[in-house]
Amino acid sequence: MNSISHQIRGKELSFSTGKMARQADGSVVAQYGDTVVLATAVSSKTPREGIDFFPLTIDYLEKTYAAGKIPGGFFKREGRPTEKEVLTSRLIDRPCRPLFPKGFSCETQGIVNVLSYGDENVADILGINTMSAALHISDIPFNGPVGAVRIGRINGSFVINPDLKEVEECNLNLVVAGTEDAVAMVEGSAQEMSEADLLEAIDMAHAEIKKLCKTQNEFREKIGKPKRTFVVPVKDEDLKNKVKDLALGKITEAIVIPDKMRRQAALDEILKEIIAKLNSEEKDISKDIATVFNDIEKNLVRDMILTKNVRADGRTPEQIRPISAEVGILPRTHGSALFIRGETQCLAVVTLGTADDEQRIDSLEGETSKAFMLHYNFPPFSVGEVKPLRSPGRREIGHGILAERSLKAVMPSKADFPYTVRIVSDILESNGSSSMASVCGGTLALMDAGVPIKSPVAGIAMGLIKEGDRVVVLTDILGLEDHLGDMDFKVTGTANGIAAFQMDTKIGGISREIMAKALEQARQGRLFILNKIKETMDAPRAELASHAPRIYTMQIKQDKIREVIGTGGKVIRGIIEQTGVKINIDDSGLINIAAVDGEAAQKAIDIINGIIAEAEIGKIYTGKVKRVMDFGAFVEILPGTEGLCHISQLADKRVAQVTDEVKEGDEVMVKVIEIDKAGKIRLSRKDAMKELAAKTE
Repeated sequence: MNSISHQIRGKELSFSTGKMARQADGSVVAQYGDTVVLATAVSSKTPREGIDFFPLTIDYLEKTYAAGKIPGGFFKREGRPTEKEVLTSRLIDRPCRPLFPKGFSCETQGIVNVLSYGDENVADILGINTMSAALHISDIPFNGPVGAVRIGRINGSFVINPDLKEVEECNLNLVVAGTEDAVAMVEGSAQEMSEADLLEAIDMAHAEIKKLCKTQNEFREKIGKPKRTFVVPVKDEDLKNKVKDLALGKITEAIVIPDKMRRQAALDEILKEIIAKLNSEEKDISKDIATVFNDIEKNLVRDMILTKNVRADGRTPEQIRPISAEVGILPRTHGSALFIRGETQCLAVVTLGTADDEQRIDSLEGETSKAFMLHYNFPPFSVGEVKPLRSPGRREIGHGILAERSLKAVMPSKADFPYTVRIVSDILESNGSSSMASVCGGTLALMDAGVPIKSPVAGIAMGLIKEGDRVVVLTDILGLEDHLGDMDFKVTGTANGIAAFQMDTKIGGISREIMAKALEQARQGRLFILNKIKETMDAPRAELASHAPRIYTMQIKQDKIREVIGTGGKVIRGIIEQTGVKINIDDSGLINIAAVDGEAAQKAIDIINGIIAEAEIGKIYTGKVKRVMDFGAFVEILPGTEGLCHISQLADKRVAQVTDEVKEGDEVMVKVIEIDKAGKIRLSRKDAMKELAAKTE
């Protein structure tokens, strides 16, 4: 077994190989504290024919044994990937994918298994580093390595790889990955952070990334396999020239058609004509023609932006597409908004629920719950396609979480707004930046629902066209610019600062200067969009929608919780059946009562107040005789609260036998005349009768 180590925050990070998974092309075990992951990389030896993309699959897997747990549920084994596994798989894939050589089409698979899960909170970060190391020491063509760290900020100071306890105190959660030369991926969330602070955090992360890359290079020098010979497929120059002669002028005219569908229809028609002219019956070369055609289109679009500062839809690099929005468009929902930016259209709908509606999460970190969720859907009709409907894919989950992080930063506390909140973002049309439209639409839907968010949030997607020293940063990118460009940098935030961010590149990384320019353009664009949002709705509604549940809160003493719940939940179920409300009680004695009908809620509150009420000296109660003794009667004046009415206090005369005055089951008026230190209550029927008589007179 061969190993190498690296120090991060005074703790050893080790990479080792040669002991586990030795038949994989690359296999590395990494350990940091009690966290251990195994990364394996395998690539087919023969290219996959007939494709124009790199068939790479990265999977991150968490087994519950890693945390000393047994899975819940009936089957007692792991099933479909969790949301965290999907997001971490994407996190590992994104910085690694651009570093494979162009034209490499061998099926390649990377798998990261978490073998032991400690409190270090680095399994996802280790996944990136370990997968990079496995690819780097293998014979698979890979222009790495990649390093990654997490940056947090506690009390104004940046911290590298904060652990689980420290993350709870952080107002920044930033993952940065890159090579020795540049930053390739950024993802995270913050509490209204400035662009300058974000750049400082990225600089700190990149300094550590360089050390991690150096360690991986030393590891490869020590035990790495020789890389496979890979020759970039040679393109047919004769075919390229023929297609260019036939298509160049027509493509040049088509790419400036502003409307996406008309532009694509024109390009498809041109391609169809060229295939009809150049394809032969002896050999079908339509895919080769399409590849050349797409290269010409890509080069023309990029050159137009670099030389003329003009984009496919006629905008300048900094210009944002026309924006419009409506709120309250659905009558039975709790909050709704339709946000349109150019040819991207998002329908955002808010639903308010109770604690019963929270999402329960059983993960390696332990059992938790989520009271705020955003679910993003991207149906095929949004881009004019026909596809079978499936459960949410990696892209949909990733976009949804990005929008969720963005809006979570401005959500009110549970104490101020004790609701479970779910936003559904349905993309009805798409031409770029649909996740950012979800942020904007989500903001408006929350305000329409009357959720008291701290401030509106907007999002914008930035792009990049870079050819040598020629660089243009694009604001509010189209789908075409995302596809043909070099960067997708999404930034969300309020007027005061950044809330969430996600950056990917196709060129292995970008410089600090480009990132600073992109962040500044994003800030200006964000402020422009926020003004448009405020023109539609500048503050949350003062009242919730008529169909939304009203949640009323009340605090009771902890020793009264048992009385409200009752044996086996009998009492609380009875209250729910009588009133039709929903009731949740936490361990602190905080009760949330949810009802659409205010009268029903008040009835439930009155019943609970009756249950938890305590006897007051001098107060008259209508009680029920529970037991009769020789010396007096025990009277229940409140649910579960009894007092003794001594025989001498039953009447304003001498009483020979208690049963002469009262019997079990009788309702009597009694007055509390004493409560001793032990809590025992003395009652007087004669005093109650005197006082009531005096009031009558």
